[in-house]
Amino acid sequence: MTASDAPKFAAFILSHGRPNSVHTFDTLRAAGYTGDIFVIIDNEDKTAQDYYKRFGKDRVICVDLDAIADTFDIGDSQQHHNSVVYKRNAAFDIARNLRLDYFLQLDDDYKSWSHRWVTDDQCHTASIKSMNEVLEAMITFLDDSGAAAVAMSQGGDHLGGTYLKRRKMLLRKAMNTWLVKTDRQFQFVGRLNDDVNTYVTHTSRGLLFFTILALDVTQMQTQQEKGGMTELYLNTGTYTKSFYTVMMSPSCVRVEPMKTTRPRMHHNIRWNNCAPKIISDKHRKPR
Repeated sequence: MTASDAPKFAAFILSHGRPNSVHTFDTLRAAGYTGDIFVIIDNEDKTAQDYYKRFGKDRVICVDLDAIADTFDIGDSQQHHNSVVYKRNAAFDIARNLRLDYFLQLDDDYKSWSHRWVTDDQCHTASIKSMNEVLEAMITFLDDSGAAAVAMSQGGDHLGGTYLKRRKMLLRKAMNTWLVKTDRQFQFVGRLNDDVNTYVTHTSRGLLFFTILALDVTQMQTQQEKGGMTELYLNTGTYTKSFYTVMMSPSCVRVEPMKTTRPRMHHNIRWNNCAPKIISDKHRKPR
């Protein structure tokens, strides 16, 4: 990613209120990434000076939340800005100002990055040590597929090894690790569940979003890290969070209990109602 003839690229880490817990910065470097990293904060963050002290003023970019607030659908009438979605949308303008061709948008709480694969029906994992090469391959796939965004999988995508054992290498979604092309902009929507709102809404309009199952990111345990979105999720719960996606796409999303030992309400996407289908030419009416 640092060669002179390579596309200009940077990683953005979106953070708020926890300058001493930006785990993603360290784990990204440990995985072999040598390119630019910028930490994106906002003008309502009372710990901003601590971010500047830790990462340097040239590596911390502050977003004016009021300036971005009226440019997209937040999904409610609340006036506060306690959501990462503002920074997600502002990232495209930041990338243009930095003259980036591509950027990777990350949360601040990632603790590991892994390869995933199957041999002889056994699932395997190994830590990523050459992140530069991984990101180059992801960019190539992004361009070749024409997708709006591609992402790495998460631990929950691999429960039981179901997908990889079926040799399924892609999922029709994107979450957490958003690799995008700067001039292929789309809007993130909704205060809560913004990642799901976004890929469901835009998929229904014909855009492509993919999760690459051969790559995996692990986050800190949900709602354990103070700051960021934690307080908002603790106050509203996953029931309210999931209903934002129902509001955005009621024709293909509903809320129902997850099938776990400790069930909680969660969104369920009916993909047959969500994604446009490509119909074979054999069904075309003769002219």
